Amino acid sequence: MLPMDEVDFRADGQPSLTGAPTHGFGHCTCGAPAASGSTASLAGRPTSRRLFTRLLGAAGGLALVPAWAREGVDVGKESWATRLVSAEQVETAGQQQYAAMMKEAQQKRVLAPTNDPQVQRLRFIAQRIIPLTGTWNRRADQWRWEVNLLMTAEVNAFCMPGGKIAFYDGILRKLQLNDDEVAMVMGHEIAHALREHARERMGKSAATNIGADLLSSVLGFGDVGRTFMGIGGQLLKLRFSREDESEADLVGMELAARAGYNPEAGISLWQKMAKASEGAPPQFISTHPSGPTRIEDMRRNLPKVAGLYQRADKPSQRFSPPAASAQNR
Repeated sequence: MLPMDEVDFRADGQPSLTGAPTHGFGHCTCGAPAASGSTASLAGRPTSRRLFTRLLGAAGGLALVPAWAREGVDVGKESWATRLVSAEQVETAGQQQYAAMMKEAQQKRVLAPTNDPQVQRLRFIAQRIIPLTGTWNRRADQWRWEVNLLMTAEVNAFCMPGGKIAFYDGILRKLQLNDDEVAMVMGHEIAHALREHARERMGKSAATNIGADLLSSVLGFGDVGRTFMGIGGQLLKLRFSREDESEADLVGMELAARAGYNPEAGISLWQKMAKASEGAPPQFISTHPSGPTRIEDMRRNLPKVAGLYQRADKPSQRFSPPAASAQNR
């Protein structure tokens, strides 16, 4: 487990959690906005991950898995880079980092108790989504899922590898998210874990650091991850790519729809985020593809999940967001 830092506070008086990952809601490595017409869209031209899969099929006669001919979104197969780092290592590191962060939050008295209405709300929604995750990642059926709420002002949420979910009070309170919008955020973050985007980022980094000679000597993409030190620390610094974020949007939208939450909420969610980003961009949107781009991708894919939502059992209980703070009214 990583060492804990001393309790510290930001200039605005809010406790600062030193173990918070930088790859929370909406973070990616995209940097400057893409040129017009060049934005990666999973609903448009093939992404590099899907193109790689197609090339493998053409070169080696690899049959496409029939499971992908299914109702819902299509994001292709997992990245080759995930094979370079052990799933067990990444999940263990995620569990350790999450435990350290929750311990720190408890010490700073910002970990919401079990009886908090918003904790109950998050766990109710999670209980509807989690049973659906196994179709996207077989390992998810064995994950020890956790859902917690951190009472700090960050407009953020994340899901560590292995199913460790955390929401910040700020994203619920400042954006006044309804249940459908919460499900979209949660589905997005869970999708990152299911599609193993952190493991993929590490694998690509390992491939770059280790070099082609060593990789070619490891037949069948062996456990190169053993040479990749400090995985826990890496989890805190990872930034997901534009493609990863777009993929998480679509997978999250399908998970929410299957769980009985309206996938159209993804549109209102990002409209709220666009409004919140006026002036200084909040953490979740500062380096991410523009809201209009995401909304257009979601609109294009809504027909793929509309039937899933219509047939899904709807939630038996609905919750209200926390009271807005005076500055947000």
